[in-house]
Amino acid sequence: MAEIQNVVLLGVDAIVYFVALAALLRARGRIGLGAFFCALGVMHFLETYLASILYVSLPYGIITSPGSTVLFTGKLMMLLLLYIREDAVVVRQPIYGLLFGNVLLFVLAFIMRQHVPVSIAPSRAADFAFLNEMGALMVWGTAILFFDCIIIILLYERSRAWFGDRVFPRVFVCGVMVLTFDQLAFFTGLHMLTGAGVHVLAGGWAAKMGAVALYSVLASIYLIYFERPIGRRRDAPKIWDIFDTLTYRERYEDLLARTGCDALTGALDRHSLEAHGRRSVEHAAAAGRPLALVLVDIDHFKAFNDRFGHAAGDKALKRIALDIMAAARVSDFTYRFGGEEFVVIGDGVNAEDALSLADRIRRRIAGSGDAEGRLTVSIGVSTCPRDATDYDTLFEIADKRLYQAKAAGRNRIVGERILPADGSVRLVG
Repeated sequence: MAEIQNVVLLGVDAIVYFVALAALLRARGRIGLGAFFCALGVMHFLETYLASILYVSLPYGIITSPGSTVLFTGKLMMLLLLYIREDAVVVRQPIYGLLFGNVLLFVLAFIMRQHVPVSIAPSRAADFAFLNEMGALMVWGTAILFFDCIIIILLYERSRAWFGDRVFPRVFVCGVMVLTFDQLAFFTGLHMLTGAGVHVLAGGWAAKMGAVALYSVLASIYLIYFERPIGRRRDAPKIWDIFDTLTYRERYEDLLARTGCDALTGALDRHSLEAHGRRSVEHAAAAGRPLALVLVDIDHFKAFNDRFGHAAGDKALKRIALDIMAAARVSDFTYRFGGEEFVVIGDGVNAEDALSLADRIRRRIAGSGDAEGRLTVSIGVSTCPRDATDYDTLFEIADKRLYQAKAAGRNRIVGERILPADGSVRLVG
C-alpha cells in the first residue's frame, strides 16, 4: 500500500512542479524569464538534497528519490521546453548560472570551514561534511546537466527526421536516451560520495523512465494547446560553441520558413538578404560587434554557360553554393544575390577573419568540379564597423572591391588587402 501511495505522490509532485514552472514560462512575456530561472535555481538545491538523503520504495522493488525522479527529470524537460520556445542562447543562461553558483558554493563552504565556530546550542553544530558532499554533488550534477542539455537538444533536432512534427514521441525518445546517460553518470558520483548501491541505479532509472513518460505527455499538452513550437532547427558540430551554434541554425531555419530560399541553389534568397542582412548590420553596429559582408561573383560564368550549356551552369551554381556554405562557419548566412553572385554575412567576423573566410571560399571553389569545367570566383569584402555601420554602404564598398578584384585579374579577394590566387598579399591603395 505504501508503494502505491508513493507512486501517486510522485505523480502529484511532478504535475505540481510542471504546472507551476510552465505557468512561469508562459508568463515570460509579462514578467520576464527571471522568475522562471530563479525557481529552477531554488529547486536545484532541493533536488540535490533529496537525491542524497530521501529515497522511497515503489512497486517491483524499485527504490528512487523524488529529487532525481521528479525534480531533475522535470528540470531537464523544462529546459527542453525553453529551447523549443526560445533558443539555445536563452537555455544556456540558467545552466551557466547554476554551474557558476554551485562552484561558488563549494569554494565558499571550503573557506568557511576555516572559521572557528561558536555553538549557540548543543544540537546546532554546522555539518560541514554534509555541506561538502552537497556541494560536490551539485557541481557534478550541473556539469552532467550541461552535457544532458547539449545531447537532448541535438537529439530533439535529429528526431524531426524520425517523427516529423509529432511532439510526444520526439520529447519522450529524447528524454529516455538522455536520462539513461544521466542516471549512469550521476550514480557514479553518488556512489563515490555516499556509497549508494546498484539497486539505487536500477530503481532510479526505472522511476525516471516513468517520469519521462508523464512529463512528455504534459509537455505535449503545453506545446499543442498553450504554445506551438516556432522555427525549425538543425544540429551543429561545434560542441564547445553549441548554444551559439544551435541558436544561429534555429534562426537560419526560421528565416527559411518565413522568407524562403533560392529554389535552385538552396541558399537564402535576395529578399532574405534585404530583410535579415540589413537587420544583422544594424544589430552588430549597435552592439559594437564586428560583422563581415563577403560578396562572391563567379568568374566568366557567361562563357561557361555558352560552352557547356545552361544545365551544366545550373549544376555548377548548386555546387558553388554548397562550397560556399561548407567553407563558411555554420553560423554564417549564405544568400544568392542574383545570377552568379552570392553574399555571405558573418556576424562576429572582424576584418582579418573576413579575409580568411573569403580565402577559404575561393580556394574551395577553385579546387572543386571537373578539371575541364573548373570555375573560380572573385570576392569583395567589407566589414562593420571598420568600413561602414549601415548595410547599404557596407554592400557598396564590398561591390566596389569585387570589381577591383575582377579588374586585377580575377580569382582573387579584395578587402583591406588584396589576396591574389598565388596567396601573396598586397595592401589596397
